[in-house]
Amino acid sequence: MKTISAWTGLDPEDRGASAAIGNFDGIHLGHQAVIDQARTSAQTLGAPLGVVTFEPHPREYFTPHAPAFRLMNAESKRNRLAKLGVDLLYQLPFNAQMAALPPRAFAQDVLADGLGLRHVVVGADFCFGKARAGCVDDLVRFGAEMGFGVTISTLLEGDAGAVSSTAIRDAISQGRPRDAAAMLGHWHRIEGEVIHGHQRGRELGFPTANMNLDGLHLPKFGVYAVKVDVLEGPHKGSHIGAASIGVRPMFGENRPNCETFLFDFSGDLYGAHLSVALVEYLRPELTFDGLAPFIAQMQRDCDQARAILAAL
Repeated sequence: MKTISAWTGLDPEDRGASAAIGNFDGIHLGHQAVIDQARTSAQTLGAPLGVVTFEPHPREYFTPHAPAFRLMNAESKRNRLAKLGVDLLYQLPFNAQMAALPPRAFAQDVLADGLGLRHVVVGADFCFGKARAGCVDDLVRFGAEMGFGVTISTLLEGDAGAVSSTAIRDAISQGRPRDAAAMLGHWHRIEGEVIHGHQRGRELGFPTANMNLDGLHLPKFGVYAVKVDVLEGPHKGSHIGAASIGVRPMFGENRPNCETFLFDFSGDLYGAHLSVALVEYLRPELTFDGLAPFIAQMQRDCDQARAILAAL
């Protein structure tokens, strides 16, 4: 998959895609349905499959100090779209210039002239242009004028109603990762670089890979059974483990992070990029009267996680 971060001056081979357009936070089953419809059109037209999305997320641009809400950072989104077979990811900068484009200018300057799209697919609730003034009817009309086809995808309904990023955030906030996965079509994952911590886990016999959670919607704090992919480097591969997400009350710290202990693993992961899939919530964060009961509980957590993961 090729990532393109501009909408002007593109090479001919980077234009002419059939593309799904949206923010696609989480890339849940509804998003995947939109992308699949773009894939069908791409095959019919003999065009590459594209996805048009934005960085930063427009909501981050307009409300930079609001609580973090994203289910995926840009890296995680790219990895998931590559797994879905996307050829061209148009990861367009959302800035003052983009925010100021009226709907017609967005359709003409970005979609038609800039990217040269042959077909676009959007969800039924898609809005675009300055102040979100454009709707799907406008897009259909612009497409007819400007030479690109338009497909409007109906919203996907699950057993509990419409599949949405909001419903997935609720499930994650409540410690229900399996419910989130049912809407996502994949495990909810935290992805990023392993950073240096205080190495307390190593001293306690449970060395952990630490990752920050900046910019992400926070899962319910506590301990999880997890599946882990090391995405690069000499230890690249798949593992299982247990992860603690939260503020480490046992040690009086309060910046949320994710600490993952990989079972039956030995090696240096600093600087490597991990993908940590939340499978099942085991317990909340706790404080203990000393290190001995803390270590004993961590061992019980690992035993419980092993049993859960072995049953998958």
